[in-house]
Amino acid sequence: MDRPRVWVRNPLAEFDDLLSQMGGLLESTVGGAAVPGLATWTPAADVTEGDEAYHVELELPGVRRQEIDIEVNGQELTVTGEIKERERKGVLRRGGRRTGRFEYRLRLPSEVNTEGVKAAMSEGILTITVPKAETAKPRHIEITESIQGESRQQQEPQQQQQQQQQQQQQPQQPGGF
Repeated sequence: MDRPRVWVRNPLAEFDDLLSQMGGLLESTVGGAAVPGLATWTPAADVTEGDEAYHVELELPGVRRQEIDIEVNGQELTVTGEIKERERKGVLRRGGRRTGRFEYRLRLPSEVNTEGVKAAMSEGILTITVPKAETAKPRHIEITESIQGESRQQQEPQQQQQQQQQQQQQPQQPGGF
């Protein structure tokens, strides 16, 4: 099982993932009621970073958008919900679908614009776009040429002024000499 990639390492994340896998294994063999407290699981996710925003895609097949809750608090994104067990006729001989509560948490590496967060659900994939805050966006810095610690932009007007002053101080001689 792939675990979500995050930028900030959480030392307990591997332990939580292991507990989730053990809970899923026990739940599939013994049943959900035998393992209280281990019922939450983490959906598979991809996280990408662009210049303007972070994009999170979660696999949630069979989940309706009304059953999902998304919160952004500071730099932390939390997605929670529940997949309810379907009512079936007959005896379930083999079950491989995930059911129960799920939770996905992600700490983003920079400040975000919580007011601009958008989410869309299509074909079992929940896509969340979290725009970066203005302070976190990359900014292009212009480099100027410098001579002895001064930038050329500062020197050129000074040099032009000096040349004009020199021309004004030189007496005009007849005949161009």
